[in-house]
Amino acid sequence: MSNSLNLDSWRALSAAQQPDWPERDELEKVVAELGGLPPLVFAGECDQLKEELAAVTRGEAFVLQGGDCAETFAGATADNVRNKLKTLLQMAIVLTYAGKVPVVKIGRLAGQFAKPRSKGTEVRDGVELPAYRGDMVNGFDFTPESRRPDPWRLLKAYHSSAVTLNLARAFTKGGYADLRQVHAWNQDFVAGSPAGQRYERLAREIDQALAFMRACGAEPEEFQSVEFYSSHEALILDYDQALTRIDSRTGLPYDVSAHMVWIGERTRQLDGAHVEFFSRIRNPIGVKLGPSTSPEDALALVEKLNPDNVPGRLTFVTRMGASKIREHLPPLVKEVTAAGAQVAWVCDPMHGNTFEAPSGHKTRRFDNVLDEVAGFFEVHRALGTHPGGIHIEFTGDDVTECVGGGHEIAEGDLATRYETACDPRLNRSQSLDLAFRVAELYRG
Repeated sequence: MSNSLNLDSWRALSAAQQPDWPERDELEKVVAELGGLPPLVFAGECDQLKEELAAVTRGEAFVLQGGDCAETFAGATADNVRNKLKTLLQMAIVLTYAGKVPVVKIGRLAGQFAKPRSKGTEVRDGVELPAYRGDMVNGFDFTPESRRPDPWRLLKAYHSSAVTLNLARAFTKGGYADLRQVHAWNQDFVAGSPAGQRYERLAREIDQALAFMRACGAEPEEFQSVEFYSSHEALILDYDQALTRIDSRTGLPYDVSAHMVWIGERTRQLDGAHVEFFSRIRNPIGVKLGPSTSPEDALALVEKLNPDNVPGRLTFVTRMGASKIREHLPPLVKEVTAAGAQVAWVCDPMHGNTFEAPSGHKTRRFDNVLDEVAGFFEVHRALGTHPGGIHIEFTGDDVTECVGGGHEIAEGDLATRYETACDPRLNRSQSLDLAFRVAELYRG
């Protein structure tokens, strides 16, 4: 790699949330091997996503981004990937119809293997071990062997991502994503969900629109397949730099581990390594903004990460919490808009709404998730700006990790199927519930 691009510049800065690798020479071997592997995505696809996100910035499209809190290597199965995609596609149809705009579909998958932690260690029964930082770093089991950071896991993350992307491409291009079939799944949901009656009218309208197009002989190929993009939090910088390649068309660097990568709330320090590394790559990127973000912080991030003000390059993903969004979001949107910054605004209604149930399970209330999305729409409507999308943690399985929803899950039910490796996710039914509610908000 040419030094003029200086992709190593982040190494001189403080890098938060990096594992304490016990063997640096092993890490160097892994990084060298990753550096020689084929790209997981192509620069041209990243540019295509940037174009679609530019439409979001202009108010002409909506982002639906979702998937696991933390993927696991064991979860890279055809069933798991298919169920997640199925749920995302079902949500997308409802949002496309209600919003009358294209929905940009981005998975939190094929790379979401690392998690920031509030503490570096975990104590159980007087035993202190390193915290679980995701399958890319160490194991979930509470043993010294499992919790020891192992750089060879970075290589496993690459191969697991390749398998997941391969499955996602097959499902989205191979007829599984057919619009009529996905709509039929939604009709089943509406018929079987306690909240379903509320959505019957919308489902019927979509049905009539599809019947009308069929009667007209309209069979666009867009009905058969969809564009689907991958994304993850680029937390472990050694991994993401090792997968950065110089695009042969433009001579510019792209992180080809995913179409879009984002910086988390815990690693967005302006003078930190993550912001520096992201300023060098040309992918579309996101930054998570919590309630402590000041308008000055947001504008400084714009200046550092998108100095040329390219639409589609930068997405701000706000994660405020239901009780804070109506107070903390307006000044950010107002100042960033007044400065003429081209950014897409997306709502993450999950991370600000986590609490611990009496059973000790981390959980979220479905009503709080909904309330944060409602607040996000209210703020943008009041300011005349575009509510650009939602970013959620969900699974296509019938887990019991978040309380509430149409098929009511109570706090006492959490232990039934609490399967997440980290944060609580919406299950399939709650995710579809959310899509129909967001559709109602979109229609205003």
